[in-house]
Amino acid sequence: MSAIRLLVLGAVRRHGRAHGYQVRNDLEYWGAHEWSNAKPGSIYHALKQMAKQGVLLAHEVAPSTAGGPPRTEYEITDAGREEYFRLLRESLTSYDQKMDVLSAGIGFLVDLPRAEAVELLRERVRAIEAWRASVTEHYVPEEGPEQLGHIGEIMNLWVHSADVGAAWTRGLIKRVEGGAYTFSGEGETFVGVLAEGEENPYATGIPDEGDRH
Repeated sequence: MSAIRLLVLGAVRRHGRAHGYQVRNDLEYWGAHEWSNAKPGSIYHALKQMAKQGVLLAHEVAPSTAGGPPRTEYEITDAGREEYFRLLRESLTSYDQKMDVLSAGIGFLVDLPRAEAVELLRERVRAIEAWRASVTEHYVPEEGPEQLGHIGEIMNLWVHSADVGAAWTRGLIKRVEGGAYTFSGEGETFVGVLAEGEENPYATGIPDEGDRH
């Protein structure tokens, strides 16, 4: 799974309707260009591809006041909403996702009902524990990595990663069950998108051909 698809769908959904540069601006505001593959070229390519696939609907609008060609605005479709929530749930439950995919999922966690978010995170813990158990069928952590030569350091890394991942997820579950954050159906959730024309203090400022479309 690629984080860019989830990030772009989530950004468009939060605006309701957005042109490509708005999506790029939001993702840079979230720092996604630092921790994922959400670079301008990838963002604009994803928008066009998902419009072709029917998960986004493209609208051609009037040129900006600065001139240039008409911009394209994108709106999420019913199929896009289904895809968005499928990717979101998968990002939270699959223990073997890359860090950028999990980070994107956490960024959109509050789009789910609180009870569902908790259950998905519990499912993640169960998957991590099952994976750890499969590793320790062949590796006994208490005996140290030296038992398998330097290759044992690989298993040692896997076990430590599993323990840290499970501990972090349990901590998040505890905070969510304790009432942290506002989830879907509970009121206005934190949106974290920039208004049209609002300055982005985290923007890279590097121009891209797709910015004009």
